[in-house]
Amino acid sequence: MEELIAYLLQFGHLNAQQRELIQTKAKRKNVAKGAYFAEAGKISTQIGYVTDGVFRVCYYDKSGDSFTRYFVYENRFVVDMNSFRDEMPSAEYIEAITDCQLLVFSKEDFTQLSALIPEWHDIFVKITSYVLENKLKVTSNMLVQDAQKRYLNFLDHYPGLANRVPLNMLASYLGITPSSLSRIRKNIP
Repeated sequence: MEELIAYLLQFGHLNAQQRELIQTKAKRKNVAKGAYFAEAGKISTQIGYVTDGVFRVCYYDKSGDSFTRYFVYENRFVVDMNSFRDEMPSAEYIEAITDCQLLVFSKEDFTQLSALIPEWHDIFVKITSYVLENKLKVTSNMLVQDAQKRYLNFLDHYPGLANRVPLNMLASYLGITPSSLSRIRKNIP
């Protein structure tokens, strides 16, 4: 629970009473490898803070092939924010690619925290801005880089994550085939 509070404090001030209130609302949840935290076509009713494990945010095309948009791992929030906030069906899946442990807030508890903690909304605006800014940087770089450079940047930006995600999901994220990724990995000392 301390890691959640420490993360929130990076984006705003919370007094001791507010921190205690947050801790009473956060519920522990396990999501097994292969299970979904959120599913396309369903409304997201929880926001989770990942304490252990890795999720991927993905979608499926009409042929049933999956495409990985990004990964979410420890000390980050996982949610389809549009679905959660606007109560509209999600457009993507959030799949556990390892066994995962989270601290989750229901929509009702999240709304109550927003009403009781004046800075709650601002903290999440700052978190959302921070996450979007980082995603834009990574995505912009990927558009102009060759496959090897994208892989090397992934290794730099997400140390250790390449060893925790299946090769085919990493290749999908990088926009290359698994065999191309295998060749790239072989050629890197």
